[in-house]
Parts: sequence; structure tokens; C-alpha cells
Amino acid sequence: MPDETERIAAWAALLRTHAAVVPRLERALQATGLPLTWYDVLLVTNAAPERRLRMTELGQQAVVSRERVSRVVTELEAAGLLERQANPDDRRSSYAAITPAGRARLRTAAPVYLAAVEEHFLGHLDDEEIQVLARALPKVLAAEEG
Repeated sequence: MPDETERIAAWAALLRTHAAVVPRLERALQATGLPLTWYDVLLVTNAAPERRLRMTELGQQAVVSRERVSRVVTELEAAGLLERQANPDDRRSSYAAITPAGRARLRTAAPVYLAAVEEHFLGHLDDEEIQVLARALPKVLAAEEG
């Protein structure tokens, strides 16, 4: 059983890892012309059924804050990578849908992103450590979002 020092060290390591890795991912993606926030929103939208999500769902699934997601969608719309679509079932909500240009940019950026994740994060872990993280972190996420 880890003592209190080890428990706090685990939390601190997670924070410091995030702070160290995210800027490296952002720098790697610069060459693709997609900021990390844009990549994230495009990735989540592309993976959704019909390649679109209600704005509220996008805010729940994207890594960017719920407050920022609307601004990121507006930026992606201006770039022609996403479009807002009216929700015929609920006039108070709308969808964010990835465009063909958005899918093309995402496909171009994906190998760069995946290589950076491998280099700056996964490449430092063995298979068992990756499996532990893949099991452990979703537990925290489900508890906090549920």
C-alpha cells in the first residue's frame, strides 16, 4: 500500500508529465498548421457517428475546456475544417460536423501527432506500464465525469 508521500508523488508526476509533454506535442503539430486544440476537436468530431457531435457532447468529449470549445469550433469553421449544422430535433442546439477539408487535414496531421505521442510519452513506458495507465486513468475520469 503506498504511503501518503507516494500518493502525492503520483499526482505530482501526472501534473508534471502533462506540463512537459503537451508543449512538445504542440510544437510537433506546428508543422501541420493545426494547433493541438484544433487537432483534438477534429479527432473527436471525426470519430463521432456521422462525423458530427452536438456542441454539448463535443464540450464533454474534447480535451479543451467546455468554455473554449465554442471558440475553437468558430476558428475551425473560419478555416473551413468544421461546420455548424442546425439540429432539426432541437432548435436550441447545433452540431459541429467535420468537413472533407477537415478530414484531409486530420489525416495529414495524424502521423505527426502519433509519432510525437510515441516519442514524448509512450516510448518511455513498457507494455505493463501502458496497460496500468490505460486501466487506471479511465477510472478517475469516469468517477469525475459521471
